Amino acid sequence: MCRSHCSYRGASGPNLLMLRCYGTAYGVCLLPLMITTSALTKIFGKLVAVDRLTMEIESGELFGFLGPNGAGKTTTINMLTGLIRPTSGVASICGYDVQTQSRQAKSITGLMPDTPQLYDTLTGRQFVRLIADLYEVPPKQSEERMERMLDMLDLRDAGGDLIKSYSYGMQKKILLVAVLVHAPRVLFLDEPTSGLDPKSARTVKEMLREQCDLGCTVFMTTHILEIAERVCDRIGIINKGRLVAVGSMNELRKQSAASNLSLEDIFLNLTEDVEHTRIGKE
Repeated sequence: MCRSHCSYRGASGPNLLMLRCYGTAYGVCLLPLMITTSALTKIFGKLVAVDRLTMEIESGELFGFLGPNGAGKTTTINMLTGLIRPTSGVASICGYDVQTQSRQAKSITGLMPDTPQLYDTLTGRQFVRLIADLYEVPPKQSEERMERMLDMLDLRDAGGDLIKSYSYGMQKKILLVAVLVHAPRVLFLDEPTSGLDPKSARTVKEMLREQCDLGCTVFMTTHILEIAERVCDRIGIINKGRLVAVGSMNELRKQSAASNLSLEDIFLNLTEDVEHTRIGKE
């Protein structure tokens, strides 16, 4: 749910109801459903990487997308961000069709892949400024946002160093700063805490929650189930390309008929049995 003061008004398009949010970092209208997919499918040769994925994710929601290696998580993110075309099905970001309105969808999203692809000959600050310029962020705003995030991630002193001197963890952190500098309405993160020290990982989790509190929708993959259990509002579990469960921790536990199961227990049970189960809100 949106966590700011809101009022409703009618709208046309794929969503008949728009949610106008005041007091967010964005100052724009937000749809109540920020990410929607319907029968989204991707086939590589004989491999069905993603099989008829249908889901809805709300404004301000921190959504964890979990699955074993090769389950279809990164392929899903690549389709939602327009990096690859689906074989069939549709997806929309804030009401924009990812295929037919890709420019509008991309302008309001941020993507942090698992493996950073950066410009080694730029300094950290130069790289963030480059991304801010591409999104036409006013310089004063981008500088304020950048310096605040550099402080939070202990990168202020290293911000003037060339990226090629950065460790893997530092590269991940400067990439996160660059992804957030234009205040995206929807944020896709593939394993955002991998390679980070415990302090940095905790800071990243706090930053993501802060973004959601401002109205941003976060779609995150992780293999660290403890992180997903602690920070995510809802969790989707994909196995062999199929969404086998989606819901809050309480909803997942109710489906499992055990109130004390950890997310790890639920995850292992569901990914060992591929029988399709739909949990939580349809």
